[in-house]
Amino acid sequence: MTAVLFENVEKRFDGGVTALKSLTLEAPEQKFVALLGPSGCGKTTALRILAGLEMPTSGRVLIGGRDVTRLQPRDRDLAMVFQSYALYPHMTIRDNIAYPLWLREVPDAERKAKVEAVAKSLEVEHLLERKPRQLSGGQRQRIALARAIVRDPAAFLMDEPLSNLDARLRLAMRGEIKRLCQRLGTTTIYVTHDQAEAMTMADLVAVMGSGVLQQLAPPEEVYDRPANRFVATFVGNPPMNVLKASVAEGELKVHGRGLAIPPERQAELGAAGVAELGIRPEDIRIVAADAPGAVPGEVYVVEPMGSETFVDVMVGGERLSARAGKSFRAAIGSTVGISFDIADACFFDASGVTVVHRAQNQGGKQ
Repeated sequence: MTAVLFENVEKRFDGGVTALKSLTLEAPEQKFVALLGPSGCGKTTALRILAGLEMPTSGRVLIGGRDVTRLQPRDRDLAMVFQSYALYPHMTIRDNIAYPLWLREVPDAERKAKVEAVAKSLEVEHLLERKPRQLSGGQRQRIALARAIVRDPAAFLMDEPLSNLDARLRLAMRGEIKRLCQRLGTTTIYVTHDQAEAMTMADLVAVMGSGVLQQLAPPEEVYDRPANRFVATFVGNPPMNVLKASVAEGELKVHGRGLAIPPERQAELGAAGVAELGIRPEDIRIVAADAPGAVPGEVYVVEPMGSETFVDVMVGGERLSARAGKSFRAAIGSTVGISFDIADACFFDASGVTVVHRAQNQGGKQ
């Protein structure tokens, strides 16, 4: 069952700015859906429209099959967790958590029991009599979550809730939120620009770009089978490499080199109108410049990362990233070759749409 549905939603602001363009997006019941994209892509606008904090210019929003497009926020049965936590500084933690229940006139005894049960589940029961200013960032985030879940909403809305935390705490809270949402089984719509959050936490990732939904799919599909060049280069760290390419006479032409195309892919690639190829850094091998099938290049920079090494290589004026072993070393400016299996590549047409995906059986290969 669909828990949340955006149906042809558009949002235009004064001055001719279009934040959302005909957004149609379905969030299934009890699933964690991440809205992922760069700043200005429309993801927060979509969340605010769902929450009732913005009205769409056109289109509809449905929650559990009910049209809520014109309803006030309080009538939508949603709980929102903000980037800034939005705790009331003059209230105790107990009262902050209880506030949504107080607004709904829940009886005192029931309200107290619910607050204590939620506080215990998030391990913050010892903080109930404190004020927000006495808590750390991680503790405040837990309180914001407690206030959201105490009333058992139809869906959770989370607007970059971890962005104010340091890297170590962000990693810890990422796991806690994922476990919490799975345990509660409540539909969650989570806005983030951090692909690590989206890829590790979500059941479905909705990649947004320029106000348009670019792809909605499970994280592994978004990574291995991106819908277009935008998704391919936005998801992944380092991002997917893109090279100008063409297919002619049964060969893949890359920077003047002809690479043999496996027989089973020749017809597909020949008819696809290939203009570019995309290859993930982990699928590139650094080899000798004169190795068979290698494309020559020049080492731009080498970045040891401890467990692995990132190597950037300039190939025909294009900078490519590769992952190498932790012991790899090469002098900047030295000549090397790059090599890859065509089965690991995906291919784009001139408009940037993926016309040929990587081979299906390559998805888990390292």
